[in-house]
Amino acid sequence: MITKINGNLFADMIIQGAQNLSNNADMVDALNVYPVPDGDTGTNMNLSMTSGREEVQAHLTAHIGNLGKAFSKGLLMGARGNSGVILSQIFRGFSKALEDKEEIDAKQFAESFEAGVKTAYKAVMKPVEGTILTVAKDAGAAAVKKAQETDDCLEVMAYVYEEAQKSLENTPNLLPVLKEVGVVDSGGKGLTLVYEGFLKAMKGEKIVAEAPKVDREAFFNDEHDFHGVIDTEDIVYGYCTEMMVRFEADKAPFDEADFRQEMSQFGDSLLVISDDEIVKVHVHTETPGEVFSFGQKYGELIKVKAENMREQHREVLRKEAAHQSKTKNTNDTTQTVETAVITISMGDGITKLFKSMGATHVISGGQTMNPSTEDIVKVINDSGCKRAIILPNNKNIQMASQQAADIVEAETIIIPTRTVPQGIAAMFHYDESADLATNEEAMTAAIDDVQSGAMTYAVRDTKIDGIEIEKDAFMGLVEDKIIASDRDKQTVLKETLNHMLSEDSEILTIITGEEAESELTDWIETFVGEHYEDVEVEVQDGQQPIYPYLFAVE
Repeated sequence: MITKINGNLFADMIIQGAQNLSNNADMVDALNVYPVPDGDTGTNMNLSMTSGREEVQAHLTAHIGNLGKAFSKGLLMGARGNSGVILSQIFRGFSKALEDKEEIDAKQFAESFEAGVKTAYKAVMKPVEGTILTVAKDAGAAAVKKAQETDDCLEVMAYVYEEAQKSLENTPNLLPVLKEVGVVDSGGKGLTLVYEGFLKAMKGEKIVAEAPKVDREAFFNDEHDFHGVIDTEDIVYGYCTEMMVRFEADKAPFDEADFRQEMSQFGDSLLVISDDEIVKVHVHTETPGEVFSFGQKYGELIKVKAENMREQHREVLRKEAAHQSKTKNTNDTTQTVETAVITISMGDGITKLFKSMGATHVISGGQTMNPSTEDIVKVINDSGCKRAIILPNNKNIQMASQQAADIVEAETIIIPTRTVPQGIAAMFHYDESADLATNEEAMTAAIDDVQSGAMTYAVRDTKIDGIEIEKDAFMGLVEDKIIASDRDKQTVLKETLNHMLSEDSEILTIITGEEAESELTDWIETFVGEHYEDVEVEVQDGQQPIYPYLFAVE
């Protein structure tokens, strides 16, 4: 029985909750409704919670109120994405309720859950049921109910976790899209993992960090470190070689230690990871073919790759020479200004475009990594500005932007851009000589004049909005809606562009990404010219990841 919770116990609860979330972040990511490759709820919640945990570990104290302040501050500054911001608000209210207390009893524990719910709901402009908010609300109500029946904080926490799970399982009944896709709410799942960690800590159990599993879907992202290598010829083993072998019963029996020892003969930088079904190997060698032949002794090769590191080193030297010739860093986020115009960008080409249009500071991020509240705050503070304009360019960065605006001393406005094309349209209407109010009105109005589209690929099989989607197939999106999916790129592009363009359309801007193809870009221009002859086409080299093509129609 636990009748009181002090700072020491609460710190352990936070640490265990953060670890439990960290161990399962990939699983939470996989629950995202849309099968796009940037579904990152688990990642955002994990990074947010980790920031809170680190602040707690740096300010350990038996005074629960003071510990709660540290936890709240860490979460607030580390919050990423809407899920991370909402998580930070839940525990901001939770911590506020206990800030003047050295320890709390069961009733005060329950009241803290309720306070967290109220703060989180206030932070969201249009709360949607069937999300993390619903799970928090039902768990908070459970806490209050149980505290009326017992003085045992452990019983309260056990009931909170139990009811949070029930609420999570019910989210598909509240949000139809969850039921259609066949998942529970990802943010709600993340919160239940935190609560599960709280409960285990109160029971005296410890959650250990899980060892990384073999990644069956992707090879190592091996960015070679050429530090200390002056000449290309200094590279002894020239081929970065990787393979995945699926074990077969009629092949040689596998023992990881023996396998690793024998593999060492082929080169250096050896890494071997295995489970019961496959082994994944990374090695730098002069003889990739011999490595692959050796792997076949144990089973079937299911993925292989060999890259010429000498050629990669030559490219690094070329890029370094080009970089040294530049006199200005286009990503200088330390520039001091009277008015800071801050945009979020996910590609070097898009960054340069925003800079050319008047953005004073560009934060790298967007689809693949949402910047934290602290990232945005730091840019504003370092700029020394009196006024700031933030363009999130992503719906999942808007809450972190608003949270940053509430913290900084500079007068700050948010232009609610949800996409890069909206950000570009808004920047066209930025007037350096105008005041904040005038710019806010003009830039916000410009958002409605542009329609945003994109092409990407699916990371899993699913069905959404009546569209059957296969893993690795291409998808066309207009605003936040998937409108086409097919394994043929041209089919997807036709449907997407036909959905976006009409006789009233005037300009189509194509923003090409890292995986864009020049022949396909030419085909798009030809297709538009043949079917929408009055539409002017502009092509910008965005260099963004994940999305080979972004579209803006005005």
